[in-house]
Amino acid sequence: MHVVIADDSALLREGLVRLLDELGHQVLASVSTATELVDAVRRGPRPDLVVSDIRMPPTRTDDGLRAALALRQEFPGLPCLLLSQHTERAYAEDLLADGAGGVGYLLKDRVTDLEAFERALQTVAAGGTALDPDLAARLVQRRCDPLEALTAREREVLTLMAEGRSNGGIQDALVLSAGAVEKHISAIFSKLGLIPASDDHRRVLAVLEFLGERPHGRSTQV
Repeated sequence: MHVVIADDSALLREGLVRLLDELGHQVLASVSTATELVDAVRRGPRPDLVVSDIRMPPTRTDDGLRAALALRQEFPGLPCLLLSQHTERAYAEDLLADGAGGVGYLLKDRVTDLEAFERALQTVAAGGTALDPDLAARLVQRRCDPLEALTAREREVLTLMAEGRSNGGIQDALVLSAGAVEKHISAIFSKLGLIPASDDHRRVLAVLEFLGERPHGRSTQV
């Protein structure tokens, strides 16, 4: 996989370069600002994935996010995995707003979990959606009402669905059979009144919409 990295921390950039190399990926460019990120992707070759911090120069607010959104407008379907120190629902909303898939949002601490990080890389590059487990869990925990009808196991499955896990990923995480996972997901969609979807990204959007986090896009100017 060919990757472009953007982060204003030289230490983290170097760590990501070495980590991606160890995982068998090739880093095409490693930059420190949102402006450099946009320029690097425009120069080409087009990467299979962009991994970017959210808060970067020039303003150190959400420049990395806005750069990623602008690039996805210019290069439709460009996979982008964003990293942050904190889980912000507004950032997730903007990232998911176009409904196209190929997006991810992880806490930087999650990078040290090599299995989870590689899973997120592959999911986003393949056009799926990967949300940080902390954010997914918070979305599930903050709702009551119909969620009370779910069993403890179904809540676990719902949280993993909100993370963007496939049926196989849920099966591995909870050590369940494929049939059991399908049964739990069917029960969840039935109890919550959601329309089943075979596409993982559409399934994540359906879950987030139910949880009250339906994306509403904002400006993507850089």
